[in-house]
Amino acid sequence: MNLNDLKDLYRHMEWADALVWRAVFASEDAAKDDRLRELFYHLHLVQWAWLRAWRGEPHEPFPTFAELPALMVWGRSYYQEIFIHFETLTADEILKTMKLPWAEIVERELGRQPESISIGETMLQIPLHSQHHRGQVNARLRTVGGEPPRVDYIVWVWLGRPSGTHAAGVHGTNELT
Repeated sequence: MNLNDLKDLYRHMEWADALVWRAVFASEDAAKDDRLRELFYHLHLVQWAWLRAWRGEPHEPFPTFAELPALMVWGRSYYQEIFIHFETLTADEILKTMKLPWAEIVERELGRQPESISIGETMLQIPLHSQHHRGQVNARLRTVGGEPPRVDYIVWVWLGRPSGTHAAGVHGTNELT
């Protein structure tokens, strides 16, 4: 995994997240659905948790959100921070071993000590993890009567790699229009 590939995957992830958020707010029932809020919260919580770990920040409680619009603003604000973080990284740095702040939890769940993992490998995990949960969001969106968008990586490439801000119709404040 190289830094340029990772940046591309994160740009796709931003675009895909934005399209799914837009689709949720296009459906009145989806915009009120607690299960969608829970899925989005988990998706964005994991994104933020790993960013904190990469930056060596202390583990502190994350905000919680009763309303979907506030959750969306928080989730979308991740992208400004992750792209700033990318600017601090080098090709050599992403090859270094990542010390997991939650290694004890992983060891307990695996029943053994986890193998060492590079920073780059952990950074690859986030787009893959987000893709899985974005699929759950899309399935739930269809269940509550919404129309899930096509967010495949190949579609993003075919469209000329649009930005997440452009895809969502987001203007400055990270709010959907």
